Formats: sequence, C-alpha cells, structure tokens
Amino acid sequence: MPEMRSGWEAALAEATSSSWTHRVRAGQDLARFAEVPEAAEALLGLLLDTEDTAVTRQTAEALTRVGTVAAVRLIALAIAEADDNQADWLQTGVHDAVVEPGHRQDIAAACGKLARTPEEAVRRGVADLSAWTSG
Repeated sequence: MPEMRSGWEAALAEATSSSWTHRVRAGQDLARFAEVPEAAEALLGLLLDTEDTAVTRQTAEALTRVGTVAAVRLIALAIAEADDNQADWLQTGVHDAVVEPGHRQDIAAACGKLARTPEEAVRRGVADLSAWTSG
C-alpha cells in the first residue's frame, strides 16, 4: 500500500505542474481516486484546465473510463462550470472513452444515480452528459 500512496501523492503534485504533459499524466493517474477529496479537487481543476485543452480532454477520458459515480460526478461538475471551449473538449474526452464497449453503460448508470442528487450543478451537468452519451 505505501507504493500506491506515494504514486498517488506524486500524481497530486503533478496536477499543478507547469508542464501540460505532467498534468495529463496526473489526470490519468488520479482518475481512479475520484472519491478521495484531495484527488477530486485536483481532478476538477484538471478538467477545467485553462492552459491546455489536452489536459481537459485526457482527464475527461480517464474519468469516463473509470465510470464510477464519483468520477462521473466530477465530469458533471466540470460541464456545469465549463465555458463553451472547455465543454467541447470535455465532450470529446467523454466520446473518446464511450466508443469502447461497456463504458456507455457505466456512464448511463452513474448518470441515473446522479440525476437525483440535491446538487443542482451536478444535475445540470448530468443532463448534458447523458445527452452526449445516449445512443
């Protein structure tokens, strides 16, 4: 377990790197820890990265591949906060993942659970995410 923690800590540190490639790697590495508050905060920042659209796209793709309620909640929050350009890259990242078998069903199930959340921003983002991934 110590190796996982040190890897997780390294990814957390990379999330604020000036290098876009390090931030992309951080998003990919942190995606499986979406339920951990520190990772979730970093992931939301990466989804809304203002410096490089590759960070937004790759982090959205990684979280979509994870497909958990916690991961999908972060994507939904980012969608609700994103400007039009960021939303386009979030959508592209989600689409990159849902073309693979199984991911579309995971996202649909998570969206179904999140559609009833008391968080209005999450519900708004889930509505868009559901539209992006339906059919």
